[in-house]
Amino acid sequence: MAAQASFTIDSPGGPRTVTLTYERAGAGEPLLLLHGIGHHWQAWQPVLPILATERDVIAVDLPGFGASPALPDGLAYDLTSVVPVLDAFCRHLGIERPHVAGNSLGGLLALELGREKLVRSVTALSPAGFWSEAERRYAFGTLLAMRQGARAMPLPVIERLSRSAVGRAALTSTIYARPGRRSPEAVVAETLALRDATGFRQTLDAGRGVLFRDAVPELPVTIAWGTRDRLLVRRQGVRAKHVLPDARLVRLPGCGHVPMHDDPALVARVILDTSR
Repeated sequence: MAAQASFTIDSPGGPRTVTLTYERAGAGEPLLLLHGIGHHWQAWQPVLPILATERDVIAVDLPGFGASPALPDGLAYDLTSVVPVLDAFCRHLGIERPHVAGNSLGGLLALELGREKLVRSVTALSPAGFWSEAERRYAFGTLLAMRQGARAMPLPVIERLSRSAVGRAALTSTIYARPGRRSPEAVVAETLALRDATGFRQTLDAGRGVLFRDAVPELPVTIAWGTRDRLLVRRQGVRAKHVLPDARLVRLPGCGHVPMHDDPALVARVILDTSR
């Protein structure tokens, strides 16, 4: 059963209360998991049981996604606001400098947490922020089309599509290389998460000018990219390696943009190896 944490952070307009929903499991060194735009903490469900055998795993719904409410007035959905929110969330739970793994938007946030030296290690799976302008426009256009499609479909249509492998592919093949493996229930839930995300548009708008250009020194960093990523193409991983020359660049064969579902064992091993 997911829990909620409410805590206070500073903002230009004074203290604000932020509430985040999260799932916590396992024991060991703390590991924070951050999902991508339009997703929810359940993106990590395929790898969570594996990780929880060796780590105290905290999978969180980012602000305005999943079951986490929108950010309060006065807080933007950019890196300078969301990174301190995540740090305050960890401190509220009594955690200092967790390991962190993130996918897409979550990967960018994970790298920024590393740059700020707020974490012990970083695993970034197809992280945002290493795109060319044409690649960014393509990715944002695709995400907007997915969002509009999800919002246009009544729930009975989503449920009907989810019952067949072809329908699940229609709903999720942009982010998964093997969409037929997803359960109907999971596909319905993540389509609704995309449809109902209150922070989607503001987060997308905040990302338009983002490029990750800084080193993340003195931390173990792994950049991992699926060979079948159709949203953020894998040559962006090579750019990431140029920006972060000390990082380990890992190829995820046969995986799409959200690789946790395509090869849970491989992704879990990459995260655990980085967070030793």
